[in-house]
Amino acid sequence: MAVSERSSTSAHIKLTSHPSDRAAAKPISWGAASARERGPVVGTLIKERNAIGTHSGSYAIYRALAVAAGSLSADHKPDFRDTSPADVVGPHPQWFDVSKIVSIDPFGHLINDAFTAELDAGLDIRPTIAVTKAHVNLPEIRDAIVAGRLIADGDVLTEAGDVRVTKAAIEPVWYLPGIAERFQISEADLRRHLFEQSGGMFTELVTRGDLKLFLPPIGGITVYCIGELSAITDPHRQIACRVHDECNGSDVFGSDICTCRPYLAHGVEVCIETAQAGGVGLIVYNRKEGRALGEVTKFLVYNARKRQQGGDRAETYFERTECVAGVEDMRFQELMPDALSWLGVTHIDRFVSMSNMKYDALIRQGITVGERLEIPPGLIPDDASVEMDAKRAAGYFTANEVASTELRVPKGRGLHE
Repeated sequence: MAVSERSSTSAHIKLTSHPSDRAAAKPISWGAASARERGPVVGTLIKERNAIGTHSGSYAIYRALAVAAGSLSADHKPDFRDTSPADVVGPHPQWFDVSKIVSIDPFGHLINDAFTAELDAGLDIRPTIAVTKAHVNLPEIRDAIVAGRLIADGDVLTEAGDVRVTKAAIEPVWYLPGIAERFQISEADLRRHLFEQSGGMFTELVTRGDLKLFLPPIGGITVYCIGELSAITDPHRQIACRVHDECNGSDVFGSDICTCRPYLAHGVEVCIETAQAGGVGLIVYNRKEGRALGEVTKFLVYNARKRQQGGDRAETYFERTECVAGVEDMRFQELMPDALSWLGVTHIDRFVSMSNMKYDALIRQGITVGERLEIPPGLIPDDASVEMDAKRAAGYFTANEVASTELRVPKGRGLHE
């Protein structure tokens, strides 16, 4: 590996991505029968670490800037008193199946209990999951109350439109052998491309085969649970779910060129209905802006679509994306089911999505699906009609496919039983 040097007022400093006196990685046994047998994820910048990269995803760069600017001590250790989860999640059987969860640490919210001895000994272990309780309030939910589609019950939903939720923030923790297996590629090829396509940011990817964990500098996941978490594993109570990939322009600023915010709001409404009927609703929000192509690419595609001869058309919707990005979509839903497996989900009764990519990824991971719900036509903005026509033409959602999936609904879990 190349070694770079830079001048300093006092000395020449060698910079490499890991120290030459590296220590042996603390062993990890992914999928082991307990947290202690599995071992802690150590992603802090110490010799004992067993993960490539560092915690906080893309925010780690801001931490580096804070240290460089002198506003944060490089050796600061957080005080985790009173930060324990506000509700109980797990353990579930999926946590101990090496094939079910490969992109997050299922014990990431339990380090204070699972690794007390290591923490007391001074090992810098940090949570990768935090679970808290809150209320969310969307104007669309208040509109649904006024329209009579939702009824405030003072528990799940208040008259003011506040929805009571348990929410979890999840940072990615990639078990590289499992990631490679999920994508049906070799671990060596995975490591090499992660190294090359990040500009050589993580040299350990190709030099340290003993480090099996990678903390990628990407956005994480937020899960919003409406209703009781315990309902997830009760076969007599229904589960509604919307898996939503970030669209800042629509989700936050209400852009009417796509259906993202309307679909998200519709998913929340379905989740509220299901929770009020004794079940539970799950919103899984993934930071994958612009089909994981990024917002700059997305806006470039908007321009290309609108300026092409004949204007914006459904038949060229995906073609214009591929011309700019080289690919239609980089979300690769293969990793998406992991957050649901962490929650203990094995079946979804009401899946609010028209995406076959999402549906197929769930099925491949053994999560069955009952009813699939597409967005009601009345919620589709006029300027988003091109997107919807393109998606239907591409086979995102068809009545025939819904009929076939209904055959997979286990008895006792159907919507109308």
